[in-house]
Amino acid sequence: MKTVLALSYFATWVAIPHLLFLKKRPAATLAWLWAIIFIPFLGTLVYCLFGTDRLKRLRLKQRARFSAWPLGQLSPASATDQETADLIETLSGRERQFLQLLSRINQLPVSSAAALRILRDAKEFYPALEERIRHAEHHVHLEFYLWRDDDTGRRFLRLLTEAAQRGVNVRLLLDGVGSFGLRRKRLTDFRAAGGKFAWFQSLDPKRGRFVLNLRNHRKLQIIDSAVAFVGGMNIGREYEGLDPEFGHWSDVQVEATGSVVWELQEVFADDWFFATGEKFPEHAAPALRPVYPTHVVVGGADRANEPMSKSVVSLLHESTTRVWIATGYFVPDDVLLAALELTANRGVDVRLLVAAKNDYPALVIAGRSYYDELLAAGVRVFEYTAGTNHAKIVVADDQWAMVGSANLDYRSMRLNFELDLLFRSPEHNSALARILEHDFALSQEIDPTVFAGRPISRKWAEAALRPLSPML
Repeated sequence: MKTVLALSYFATWVAIPHLLFLKKRPAATLAWLWAIIFIPFLGTLVYCLFGTDRLKRLRLKQRARFSAWPLGQLSPASATDQETADLIETLSGRERQFLQLLSRINQLPVSSAAALRILRDAKEFYPALEERIRHAEHHVHLEFYLWRDDDTGRRFLRLLTEAAQRGVNVRLLLDGVGSFGLRRKRLTDFRAAGGKFAWFQSLDPKRGRFVLNLRNHRKLQIIDSAVAFVGGMNIGREYEGLDPEFGHWSDVQVEATGSVVWELQEVFADDWFFATGEKFPEHAAPALRPVYPTHVVVGGADRANEPMSKSVVSLLHESTTRVWIATGYFVPDDVLLAALELTANRGVDVRLLVAAKNDYPALVIAGRSYYDELLAAGVRVFEYTAGTNHAKIVVADDQWAMVGSANLDYRSMRLNFELDLLFRSPEHNSALARILEHDFALSQEIDPTVFAGRPISRKWAEAALRPLSPML
């Protein structure tokens, strides 16, 4: 029996050549090797579920069918319009160079917004989204990672059903992992009314999508190609602060109008085609005068040059006075960690707001293993203690800001399909800074001396989880 078990165990090492040929980053490769070799059977099983790139390859194949341009080239259909180009010419040479860099990183043209609105928590976001849906005339496109089967989820489903009944084209795209508890029968009335629903990826092996990794973490809502919402919020009662387990929920969404909505519509169209094979026709929206330079940052395992990570690092390098960051999960890679430290070393006011608790306690522990290095470099770290911090915000200097779905962790930077919106606006930069100042006051700032004296048990837990960071 022992011989059979030993042979079976070594047979699981067949996953190792597969892992090596994927050419993941060395840290991720070593983490998976550690799991496969030292956690018999379970390590290989987890690798098959989480570590392979099947969905990435399928996604690339589908995109080649969807896109009208070769992968890695700027989309001619989304080229920067003349009015936006004129707006960009009013910026300083350094700012124009920064936007050009982001355009090259993300392989998307610089865009613009006619108006921006910062929506604080679900108390502001949900009413704004509901109002837009009620007045939709042509289409409603919603993309969420998580949709709860609770009172909040049912309220929005009724609203979408009513929109479909009056002839609006309603498309709802959800991630099968994040929205696992949503039962299909809950969508019966919505679909009967003409609403369209799809899983970006489901847990249905029949569809060849039995993948727990590479989740669609994007939160994107588009109404009539005229207005779009981007941020960190999903649909569920916890986002309204109604779940005692999570307490007050801190989050942010941005409402935008203008040509940037077309860029965001392309993101949704690409995701929808991947999920359904359907290409829907474009819908004209009124041209609006550009006011704010913007840039869409699209991250995912199907992006060859890791645009999400490089965009964040570029924003850190661009800053000269301050960079304040809020993230729900914090498990940085070496590149991001070095960028944070170097930015603080230059004398920039770098502050990091993270959650003191969240739904993945292991991530909190792993994240704390990086505090010593950050504190030594001069980074100020705040742990939010007034509830749950789920916001993903970057405020750089007095003019740049970025809001979206991406956390500062391995999963968001390299695995999940993420979406952020970067914009240049002193007024909205200031509004987001006020939100962060409010949340800093509700947080516990990490004192280097006190933190260094934490119990040895906590240090051991941090040390044990840190090597697993690429897998968390």
